[in-house]
Amino acid sequence: MVYLEYDFKIAPLQPATDILIAELGELGFESFVENETGLLAYILKSEWQENGLKDLFVFQDPNIEIVWSSKEIEQQNWNAEWEKNFHPIKVGDRCMVRAPFHAAVEVDFDIVIEPKMSFGTGHHETTHMMLQHILDNDFSGKSVLDMGCGTGVLAILAKKKGAGDVDAIDIDEWCFLNTQENIERNACDDIKAYQADSGLLEGKQYDVILANINRNILLEDIPIYAKSLKKGGSLFLSGFYFDDLDAISSKCAIYGLEFEKNLEKNSWVSAKYVN
Repeated sequence: MVYLEYDFKIAPLQPATDILIAELGELGFESFVENETGLLAYILKSEWQENGLKDLFVFQDPNIEIVWSSKEIEQQNWNAEWEKNFHPIKVGDRCMVRAPFHAAVEVDFDIVIEPKMSFGTGHHETTHMMLQHILDNDFSGKSVLDMGCGTGVLAILAKKKGAGDVDAIDIDEWCFLNTQENIERNACDDIKAYQADSGLLEGKQYDVILANINRNILLEDIPIYAKSLKKGGSLFLSGFYFDDLDAISSKCAIYGLEFEKNLEKNSWVSAKYVN
């Protein structure tokens, strides 16, 4: 298979790099490697239409400068690329997220994630904050949904914290398969993984819903989450910036979801709502 490699030079690097990764992911880019000047992004040549770049939100920001070049490459060993840059991360003093090739350390919750291209290794601010929310809240015996599960790391930590029934859903096949692998790797075999969108939630009810996606999808799906949340349940949302918190909270309020608290890390936000 022939891939296209896009080399993006970005100034300033943050938060522009994170925004660009999120938007390129929606266009079908499969993998990303951050570097000192910006970002390398990869997509199958057969699936790409270059005019898709011109409408990206990040390119409209006058405070961000991005230039790029592209070239054809043969398929690479993406895992090898990840292993060069993948480092274990610690959330507080209780949780470690690491790859199989990292040594284990003594923590309450040791999570092993194969470093493939799925979003959700714990390195990104939004995943880190969602993990912190899980550590800070009681999950014992609760039914949990990890919506847009990526690697399945949130579902896995919820299960390790004593959750009952846990569903992990992602629309992307790569994420679905990676989640299945990581569920097995962490001996959480009773987590159920699905390749689907929010339409799968029809008729389902959960005590806790975790959704680390992006602003636009969250705003679209909040009515579905509200309908799928049991009375007295908790909804944890992330994948958006502090400037978007009011819009997210206002939409939640329309559907009876009350803002309780939020975490903030490098302008990214993760918020908790209850009904």
